[in-house]
Amino acid sequence: MNLLKSSLVALAGAAVLSSCGGGVAPIVSTPVENIDTLPLKATPLNDDELKSWGAADLLTDTIPGMSVDKAYTEIIKGKKGATVIVAVIDSGVDIEHEDLKNVIWTNTGEVPGNGKDDDNNGYIDDVHGWNFLGNIIAENMEYVRYMKKYGSQFEGKTEATIPASDRANFQIYEKAKAEYSKDFAEANGVVDRYEQLLSQLEPAHAAIAKKLGKEDYTQAELAAIKNPTEAEQQQIGMLTQMLGFGESVPSVMKQLNGGIDYYKNRLNTHFNLEADFRSVLGENPDNMDKTNYGNADVDGPDAKEEDAMHGTHVAGIIAAQRNNNIGINGVANNVKIMPVRAVPDGDEYDKDIALAIRYAVDNGAKVINTSFGKYYSPHPEWVWDAIKYASDKDVLIVNAAGNEGFNLDGIQVYPNDQELTGKEVGNTFITIGALNHDYGSEMVANFSNFGKSSVDVFAPGVKIYSTTPLDTYEYLQGTSMAAPAVAGVAAVIRSQYPSLSAKQVKEILMNSGLTSKTPVVLGGDTSNKDNFGNVSKSGNMVNLYNALIMASKMAR
Repeated sequence: MNLLKSSLVALAGAAVLSSCGGGVAPIVSTPVENIDTLPLKATPLNDDELKSWGAADLLTDTIPGMSVDKAYTEIIKGKKGATVIVAVIDSGVDIEHEDLKNVIWTNTGEVPGNGKDDDNNGYIDDVHGWNFLGNIIAENMEYVRYMKKYGSQFEGKTEATIPASDRANFQIYEKAKAEYSKDFAEANGVVDRYEQLLSQLEPAHAAIAKKLGKEDYTQAELAAIKNPTEAEQQQIGMLTQMLGFGESVPSVMKQLNGGIDYYKNRLNTHFNLEADFRSVLGENPDNMDKTNYGNADVDGPDAKEEDAMHGTHVAGIIAAQRNNNIGINGVANNVKIMPVRAVPDGDEYDKDIALAIRYAVDNGAKVINTSFGKYYSPHPEWVWDAIKYASDKDVLIVNAAGNEGFNLDGIQVYPNDQELTGKEVGNTFITIGALNHDYGSEMVANFSNFGKSSVDVFAPGVKIYSTTPLDTYEYLQGTSMAAPAVAGVAAVIRSQYPSLSAKQVKEILMNSGLTSKTPVVLGGDTSNKDNFGNVSKSGNMVNLYNALIMASKMAR
């Protein structure tokens, strides 16, 4: 999933009751019918609120979090529950991170480093999970792989000259070419614009910083410059505008340089029509005969572990060790994170994802987080079979809806548990849209996909603070962050109420949340609005507090 594109381009241009017994007052779920009468939060979130807003309570904080802190204080308290394994199928996880190292799954059937498959599961030395990518970091987009595959067959031809048996592939090829041309041109255009902007911004900043004697000046300080020359007036105008995109001009220049690096990397990797990134694995991604490729290096090959940024952030949202006075509190306690590396910088392969799901299921995961996706798939049946396998084995898959601001009803996205016909392949797959921390019309993240039939529920996904490699912490955003928030809630439910099935947990997640009749902006387009209750199947925001109350009733 693309975490950076939206902000960079912008810079360029239900009610249930549960008695505790013993005469204690009953715990009452947040009254859904009263939500729309809440006053909107008038002041911006402070640093502490922003770092933990996903755990806030909408009723008391007027922040659309998941009532995590309230649930721990009033319901979970000292209850430990059963240990739940949550698989993170992603780019890799820094398993030595200070806030994660105590919650990483260990395969007790494997002897570390002896070069043997001690537990006979087909994977040698998979002590903490498996890496289906081996030493691969970068990859093509799937539509670029389609262009490579069919280019020699279809280039320069028209549909009329193609045999009927090949026309479906020809249509995919033509669609892939069109998308490649659009995205390639966009990346080049952004690089050109950013470089041009920096060429003007850097000397303007240097001149004004020298005049003011400081690098981190404010808009007010720029406006207070007396008797500016004509050149300084132009510089002040540009710098004032740039301060609308960041706390300081140096931070804006850092964003621009980051954007240049990001889009240049896309040009060199995602859109590269010559490179064969897959060959180092020595296996055929179009054939399922070989399944035990890769290695046990679950954080990936990069010494700086930048490739594990996404997966480490996801893992922290789910299960960063709670109440250890370090970093953050993950949503779930008593969880073990199983890293399964299968998502490169680029589009994932269907084979890797199908095998990753099966690996997680076969090695004890009860919840699987899948924060990735694409719109082309040469072997969707492999992933659908794996999703059904997980469903049959009572495993819940929590999936990110995607970050393109699309209405997914009528758009086929992968992975998913249903074809465009609406046929579901499993009943334990749940798709998550992203919430913003501003309750009201902007509550749905401007990048989040949505859909009355294709997105199940929403959860916090904007400016989420979590673990990043080498004992660091950062804000990231995307439905990639919303999905693990829900995976954490699911893990808590399965921990506290292990008798409940994955299907029941999905029902609880969807039916215990909070809804709103508030019209919300969709896809960042102020002309496109609908009531929040209409943009997902459940019409709800996930809420841990209410979910535990409903789970307690269902488990009886």
